Amino acid sequence: MNCGRAYSFGAAAVVLAASFSGQALCGDKESVAQRPVTKRADFAQERAPREIRQFADWVVNSSDHKGLPFVIVDKPNARVFVFDSSGRIRGDAPALLGSAPGDHSVPGIGERELSDMAPEDRTTPAGRFVAAIGNNFRGEDVLWVDYDSGLSMHRVLTTKPEERRLERLATPTSKDNRISYGCINVPKKFYENIVAPTFSGTDGIVYILPELGSARKMFGTYNVEEPMHLRNTAHSAPIRKKHP
Repeated sequence: MNCGRAYSFGAAAVVLAASFSGQALCGDKESVAQRPVTKRADFAQERAPREIRQFADWVVNSSDHKGLPFVIVDKPNARVFVFDSSGRIRGDAPALLGSAPGDHSVPGIGERELSDMAPEDRTTPAGRFVAAIGNNFRGEDVLWVDYDSGLSMHRVLTTKPEERRLERLATPTSKDNRISYGCINVPKKFYENIVAPTFSGTDGIVYILPELGSARKMFGTYNVEEPMHLRNTAHSAPIRKKHP
């Protein structure tokens, strides 16, 4: 047996194996480097349903909010979540919503007097809205969500004591939170300490989640944990423009 030749063949095999191993390692590194970084919303210590966390993660990961502050209105649970432009939550609170179920507004609803709105027309429409602070007809500052339909987020109204709006906000259930003509009523302190400062001097995005349909279908969302090829590629919901 020629030990020298055997050694040469063995050394060559080791070098070749190391070469392939190095190529595979480089390939793995390149593959990892090419994977997109998954961005998420920062909920800090706030509690939120899984669906809201997934939706907020999609907003941040997809940059659907265009780097603006944003709000998620969870209609099924009558709750509002406010985030800054980086996707960090600023706070959440219960909300009072339109008394009628439904995800669409009646055409021309913004031009009607409240007394002319039939009970079935008092909906809080779902969708993606460009929102901004402005004044209502009483001269009060509100967050205009959809000016044309008269939809805004504002301090809870207490002009009709028989409606018990403050009491409704304070109860642990969301079953009694459907009382408004369509606007989103939030606690006074929450509006003044969270909503107004977040939207001060800037536009923002308000996402009102549907109660009858699918948020995934309406907004084109995906779970950030899903592989790229399984993610929903549908377009986001049409943008409703803010008050001009």
